[in-house]
Amino acid sequence: MSIRALPLMVIPLVIYNIVAVFAGGGPATGPLAAVLFRLPMLSGATWSFTWGDLILLITLGVLFAELVKATYTSSISLVDHGLSMVVFVGALVEFLVVGAAATSVFFLILTSSMIDVVAGFTIGIRVARRDLTIGAGT
Repeated sequence: MSIRALPLMVIPLVIYNIVAVFAGGGPATGPLAAVLFRLPMLSGATWSFTWGDLILLITLGVLFAELVKATYTSSISLVDHGLSMVVFVGALVEFLVVGAAATSVFFLILTSSMIDVVAGFTIGIRVARRDLTIGAGT
């Protein structure tokens, strides 16, 4: 099995769970709200960037990479889609069962994982259909 078959959506889940472990019991809202840095804006307001924001930023980057990976058709991509489904189901179970996962940040990671699964299969089918259409014309 190639390293390309591993779903990247595991990365934000692992980071979130590391933060949640250091939060102790209950929801991980405390550490997620911890400010990493503040920037004064031209409007006079101050923008605060938290650990939760960083995890969501990483999640969006990983989701983009997963969508790009979905455009390649091979047997490895089928394994990747299957493993992405496993990651989504695992995240869903964690969201429903684990108290530390009962946050909006985790819900958005879960939603991104679902988008990865649905888009991966949808893009894969569309690309495969296009490849068959191009191959039939020769």
